[in-house]
Amino acid sequence: MWALFLKCMLGAGVVLIISVLSKSKAFYIAGLVPLFPTFALIAHVIVYQQKGAEALQKTALFGLWSLIPYAIYLVAVYVLATRLSMWSCLGLATLCWVVAAAGLIYGWQLFQH
Repeated sequence: MWALFLKCMLGAGVVLIISVLSKSKAFYIAGLVPLFPTFALIAHVIVYQQKGAEALQKTALFGLWSLIPYAIYLVAVYVLATRLSMWSCLGLATLCWVVAAAGLIYGWQLFQH
């Protein structure tokens, strides 16, 4: 129960940091906070423990390729931010991410086997 409470507090802390940064002169730094590799660290430990160093290397390589869908998402947000409502912009950008991520997964499976 304490672990769940601590995770909730950590999440709330991150949201608070993003909120404070978004109101500062350096508001753009709020976009960096969610990119801290919290989940990547967890995934990498688990992959290494269960599959070893070679699997960790492949996971890291796939992680590098996964920057492409995120870049596509950011480009879509950049282009659409002043042209659409916030929800339309973010929804369309998310759809772009989903399509790019699906393409990445398909391509990875096609060329890695």
